[in-house]
Amino acid sequence: MEPSGYVDWPDYRVEVTRVRNLIRVTAGDRVFAETSAGLLVAEQDHGIAFYIPQEDVRFDLLTPIDLTSRCPFKGTARYWRAADGDEPIVWEYAEPYAEVALIRGHLGFYQDRVRVEVGVATPAVSAPYAKKP
Repeated sequence: MEPSGYVDWPDYRVEVTRVRNLIRVTAGDRVFAETSAGLLVAEQDHGIAFYIPQEDVRFDLLTPIDLTSRCPFKGTARYWRAADGDEPIVWEYAEPYAEVALIRGHLGFYQDRVRVEVGVATPAVSAPYAKKP
């Protein structure tokens, strides 16, 4: 594996946060993924992305494609398309760099190619110190 980009750019930020919100990925009437154990990934030079655990992705609706790319801060990605589609809609970093190790076992979906909906966490938690007047 090539060295991480953090060697040359130690201040580059990729923040990975666990979220309990319901995340649903759809296209038309197909649900590609649904979870309440996702990750919110906010990368410095990119928009946010939600990553879904592998076990919550419908691989029966996806076809792997012969395409890889390398991100200097996350690692080498592989891709899938919808079984009836032409372009990739999902990616995974199977061996991510140590700095973003939490994304291992999670997949991201292109938000401009599918619909990514974010709902409330269950149970929705209010601050314990908030009292009604």
